[in-house]
Amino acid sequence: MKVLVIEDEQQVSSFIKQGLEEHSFAVDVAFDGNMGERLALNRDYDVIVLDLVIPGINGFDLCKILKKEKPSTPVIMLTTLGTTADKLSGFDAGADDYLLKPFAFEELVARLRALMRRRSATTDYGNVLRFEDLKLDIEKKVAHRHDKVIKLSAKEFALLEFFLRNPERVISRSELAEKIWDIKFETGTNVVEVYMNMLRNKIDRDFEPKLLQTRIGLGYVLSKET
Repeated sequence: MKVLVIEDEQQVSSFIKQGLEEHSFAVDVAFDGNMGERLALNRDYDVIVLDLVIPGINGFDLCKILKKEKPSTPVIMLTTLGTTADKLSGFDAGADDYLLKPFAFEELVARLRALMRRRSATTDYGNVLRFEDLKLDIEKKVAHRHDKVIKLSAKEFALLEFFLRNPERVISRSELAEKIWDIKFETGTNVVEVYMNMLRNKIDRDFEPKLLQTRIGLGYVLSKET
């Protein structure tokens, strides 16, 4: 697993590099945004760790460049900028995760591995999202399992696409209500449960393994049944 660390503080970058190598990562280090851009665009990395306040191209702008050129490469921002506005700017720039300094090193490792699992679990081939044997054609608005065509309603399609873009992550009912229906989740409404049942009937009922899992008290997750 190859990681690019873009961090101008040499003490911090050396600490990260040594720690990651002890966890069997291969690590390259760039000390400014320009060097980071060159390495990221000319080499293949499983994930990029990006500080925001760096010389040359700043982290926000660099993230936008990298996501435009290599959209499937995950980027985790590692920074002291911790306001809500900073985080929103980071995610708007394309960041996949955001970790504040100072940080627990084991948390960084866990987040890196989670990002790489998510990347390997879901592969985006042009307009097609994939997880296991499930495929979703973004342009044609149709799903397949075992090469069988599955027709979806507009909301079912939006729901499945959201799960495919967030595999192996538990997603709460409130997040689904806000992202898919643009409504504030209320405990009295069952719209999420109704649509999850309809989607399961199409995606999972006649197939193995089951992919749409319930985490009681937490929400739902797209994951291979264990």
